[in-house]
Amino acid sequence: MLLLLTLFSFTSFSQDNIIDEVIAVVGDNAILKSEIEQQYQQALSEGVTFPGDIKCHIFEQSLIQSLMLNQADLDSVEVSQNEIVNQVDARMNYMIQQIGDKQKLEEYFNKSIIQIKRDMMETVKKQMLAQRMQGEITRNIKVTPSEIRTFFKKLPQDSLPMVPTQYELNEIVIYPRIEQEEIDRVKAQLREFQKEIKEGRDFATLAVLYSEDPGSAARGGDLGWMTRSQLIPEFATVAFNLTKKNKVSKIVETEYGYHIIQFIDRKGERINVRHILLKPKISEQARKESLARLDSIRTFIIEKKLTFEEAALRFSMDKDTRANGGIMVNPKTGNTKFEISDIPPQINKAIAGLKVGEVTKPFKMIDEQKGRETYRLVLLKNKTEPHRANLRDDYQLLKGMLENKKRQETIDNWIKEKQRTTYIRIDKKWLNCDFEYKGWVK
Repeated sequence: MLLLLTLFSFTSFSQDNIIDEVIAVVGDNAILKSEIEQQYQQALSEGVTFPGDIKCHIFEQSLIQSLMLNQADLDSVEVSQNEIVNQVDARMNYMIQQIGDKQKLEEYFNKSIIQIKRDMMETVKKQMLAQRMQGEITRNIKVTPSEIRTFFKKLPQDSLPMVPTQYELNEIVIYPRIEQEEIDRVKAQLREFQKEIKEGRDFATLAVLYSEDPGSAARGGDLGWMTRSQLIPEFATVAFNLTKKNKVSKIVETEYGYHIIQFIDRKGERINVRHILLKPKISEQARKESLARLDSIRTFIIEKKLTFEEAALRFSMDKDTRANGGIMVNPKTGNTKFEISDIPPQINKAIAGLKVGEVTKPFKMIDEQKGRETYRLVLLKNKTEPHRANLRDDYQLLKGMLENKKRQETIDNWIKEKQRTTYIRIDKKWLNCDFEYKGWVK
């Protein structure tokens, strides 16, 4: 099993009844008893089970994480504050979704949302640094086709995984037309914001009140430290041309909508800016036009005047899939096969009952990544029934299995080497743990 260094995600339990003490030191990193107790309580609350002593398992994971953190410091491996904040926000949103609402979450932890977030920051930073370090250790792992074939031949038949039903899909995406009157309205509102800011109104306050970017609005539009490659090109060009503190940009159009940007600071090739995003609203007439257009395209395909791939190349507005005939790529695996749980719910509903080679009727779908309304046709290109993995149908799966095996072996060897060369001291009360890696005790 590939080593996981995330430990347990949320460590906001009260420490009031815990007498804290250092129970291990790895390099320059101390491990506190309270950290293990917190994660143990979290594991119990989530019903986590583990063969053996779960506290010892959590403790060893903390030791491994500390090895990673020690090496990350030596190698100057970093994570940005913006990445940490985004991860904390994502975890907070998940927790709120699971428990019901913010008030229930505050009652559960007996802390305010701000306190819970603050408590999570350092834990998340450590986890992200350890994960990034693990990525650095294994980043040169590669496998060749001959290695994959050899790996497959050596696997006992009963060790081959069962592969569930998988789907291959193509799509044609249409973005509804935006009325010029609506674009003018949005631009006028942004120009009004520019005027108010010039007269002394706070940009961050306006972003909290009006920005339609859910990821940054609550932070006053602050995007954190970003490189040029992390930003959309049109946005980056304008943002990196701002040089004066608090200077507000002209209106910028991107695939997300229309923005104004405020410069905060710059350090070399990284920039910190705020923005306000407004998205033009779509008229009912434009929605009907999109559905009608897709209906006509579907008719061409069914009547064999165009193949689906030709229609995608000619009509689809999605730049990521248009050029390859609308082939959808599973973001989870990087290949074209989807298990039912990986397919977005709207598409899942649309393809229900289709046979291979059939095309859905036009349907509406919200692009979650961009928060944008779209209309689509989807072709069920192929469907593979449940089976034991084989080279012909499951090459990518077998490749992933071999890569994971090599990663695990590389991590194992790295840990054993670092155990020999890193200062490690463990409290005698924890020496009775049955560690997976025996080199902790010297």
